[in-house]
Amino acid sequence: MSKRTHTRRGTARPVRLLGDPVLRTECDPVRTFDQSLERLVDDMFVTMYEEDGAGLAGNQIGVGLRIFVYDCEDDKGRRHIGHVVNPTLVAADGDVLVESEGCLSVPGMRFDTPRYSHAVVEGVDMKGKPVRVEGTGYFARCLQHECGHLEGKVYIDVLSGEARKEAMRAIRALRQ
Repeated sequence: MSKRTHTRRGTARPVRLLGDPVLRTECDPVRTFDQSLERLVDDMFVTMYEEDGAGLAGNQIGVGLRIFVYDCEDDKGRRHIGHVVNPTLVAADGDVLVESEGCLSVPGMRFDTPRYSHAVVEGVDMKGKPVRVEGTGYFARCLQHECGHLEGKVYIDVLSGEARKEAMRAIRALRQ
């Protein structure tokens, strides 16, 4: 797979790992739209690409602000690249698909995770202009995953039953 790149400049930042309290803290709304926000978006893209991720939320790099970036394909193979500031998941519907999912903050692990096949996120861009992002398939999964991060959740929180038990066992084993 070729390394994805982005035309922006930025600096990769360390990704926070499960166990870091910032990942379990609900993020604050972005209130200031300036060059530092643009730098943050650039840094988030660089970090996401460096880590070979499909999305990255602010708190994953230790910034407790409601913002995420993404670069992933939908169920039709169309590539979506962008960012959303102060996102709200306004729809998550359709069929529930249980597919393998991972997270940069829980490296090396993937678990079958239920997500809706369609999602809509509304927010603004780094300039404060309204944006509405609609996704299906893997892109819908990404949108739901990143919005969850901003609420202080990680993807293992949506697991249940045997999948959750398996995930918790694997995480405990890593910590020993």
